[in-house]
Amino acid sequence: MSWTFHSVAVVGSGAVGLYYGGRLAAAGEDVRFLLRSDLQAISQNGLKVHSVDGDFDLLRPQVFANAADIGQVDLVIVAWKTTANPQLAAVLAPLVHADTQVLTLQNGLGNCELLAEIVGPERVLGGMCFVCINRLSPGVVSHSAGGRVTLGEWLPHGTQRHLTLEKRFQDASIDGVAVDHLKQSQWEKLVWNIPFNGLSVAAGGVTTDVLLATAESEGELRGIMSEVVTTARALGFHLSDDLVRLHIERTRLMGPYRTSSMIDFLAGREVEVVPIWELPLQRALAAQVAMPRTASLLQRIREQIERRDRSCHS
Repeated sequence: MSWTFHSVAVVGSGAVGLYYGGRLAAAGEDVRFLLRSDLQAISQNGLKVHSVDGDFDLLRPQVFANAADIGQVDLVIVAWKTTANPQLAAVLAPLVHADTQVLTLQNGLGNCELLAEIVGPERVLGGMCFVCINRLSPGVVSHSAGGRVTLGEWLPHGTQRHLTLEKRFQDASIDGVAVDHLKQSQWEKLVWNIPFNGLSVAAGGVTTDVLLATAESEGELRGIMSEVVTTARALGFHLSDDLVRLHIERTRLMGPYRTSSMIDFLAGREVEVVPIWELPLQRALAAQVAMPRTASLLQRIREQIERRDRSCHS
């Protein structure tokens, strides 16, 4: 299958969707953003991105409140939180034509499987974003470090779509890297996401520098990371021996970074518990691999969320 794209819809225009979609739009791509809370602000003031790789503004981005108004496109980028996935089938329906491909940039496991059920597995691509990025205010995004996106195909059928994406992303000043093993890339990111997102919530809402501030806390991070690496290897993925060290070193350079789960937790929003912690633990159980530290972390996360919700309703 030879495929290219001429039009893009970004579903979920938070920090990730606005940044990567904004880079593509700034490079001249036909990008259409599906917006909710930021619609009025971006319609009036445009999109502003403060980036370590160069600031940019989009004065008049194409913004829409409804997928039906966007119409059919060649590429859909799904960048919203997985907690919105129950709406995905309805939102995708008016965006997809016979050759539309769908790229998910979402966290955790299970997203490609869901897309495969909705649009067919042959259309699905996945991307893992290794980036420090936050939405500062409506229509304003801060990109403070990183930016790499590993791009892969859900089915290893040799269509080379991920190579097309790699080139077009790189042409838009995005560090896109095509990978042949998407599922392995997902687990490589989980080595970071499970401990850092998890402990940032379990500790009541703290930044990454706090988690690395003591030997005890860093030891807990490393222990959870090692469990994830062990599970991934049991599932047949070849994760590097240096991965834990590299994640720790890179995170130390990020300073007081607010993880996405911490932001959701403190804002009173639903946290992405299922794809980041529950599904990996289920995969470990199926592979007969014990993850006691990760299971304990999940319990602490649930307790913090329950405590927060009780205080909000008291």
